[in-house]
Amino acid sequence: MRDQLVRAISKDGLIKVSAVSTRDLTERARQIHRTLPVATAALGRLLAGASMMGNALKEEAASLTLQIKGGGPLGTLLAVSDHLGNVRGTVENPGVDIPLREDGKLDVGTAVGNQGTLTVVRDLRMKEPYVGSVGLLWGEIAEDIALYFVESEQVPTACGLGVLVDRDQSVLAAGGYLVQLLPGAEDETAAQLEASLRAAGPVTELLRQDPDPEVLLRRALPGLELGILEKSPIAYRCDCSRERMERALVSLGRKELRAMIDEQGGAELTCRFCDNIQRFSKEELEALLASC
Repeated sequence: MRDQLVRAISKDGLIKVSAVSTRDLTERARQIHRTLPVATAALGRLLAGASMMGNALKEEAASLTLQIKGGGPLGTLLAVSDHLGNVRGTVENPGVDIPLREDGKLDVGTAVGNQGTLTVVRDLRMKEPYVGSVGLLWGEIAEDIALYFVESEQVPTACGLGVLVDRDQSVLAAGGYLVQLLPGAEDETAAQLEASLRAAGPVTELLRQDPDPEVLLRRALPGLELGILEKSPIAYRCDCSRERMERALVSLGRKELRAMIDEQGGAELTCRFCDNIQRFSKEELEALLASC
């Protein structure tokens, strides 16, 4: 089954939910960045969260960026989503390897750290993007995203994210959910949702049984009548191109371009989000220099 995103709302209109299945795009990120398991799990969780949050924007050409600087050995993690939920991302130190937790699970919280911030940037193609930030409390990512919604947007939120890594370090299952209370919802409703989500168990186990994100929602929230608003494919997608890299070279300025030509006789640029490599000959750099 292809990676997929689903959005839904409760019959009474007081609860909105979304869920994603992201095994393929997380595996693609692992291959691009050559991540070891704990980095795969951390970046995969962030990609799933960004996908659901980006899809909620809806303005065409809008984008959402999640950045975590937690102070842990993984360094900075970054995920960018378009308005459809397609994502790309990076992790500063993909080769980090730390011991498992006592329960045998990957120690994402320690790898990410909890001495920094989660920053959310919503670019709606207006003059200035909206930027919000919260201090990390856990470093487990899902809980920190939920905290962001509560503190920065005053929206009671439950978030579950997970990545299951196989023995060969490939991704077996990945994805997550966002459950949010809308104005008018009572405290009793929140308590019921919390109990249902706790009883449902880990996201990865639910997705391993069935990768359909709609099934994930119905198993995690039994008894809640949901109306499906959208169900669409998502993917790891980078918007880099040779033209963008040309603009990046021009932005360096005439002095830097001249030095590149004289000292290197060409240039090789690699996109930080994907494995796209573009090579520019001396003659091509001379043409760019002439256009400055």
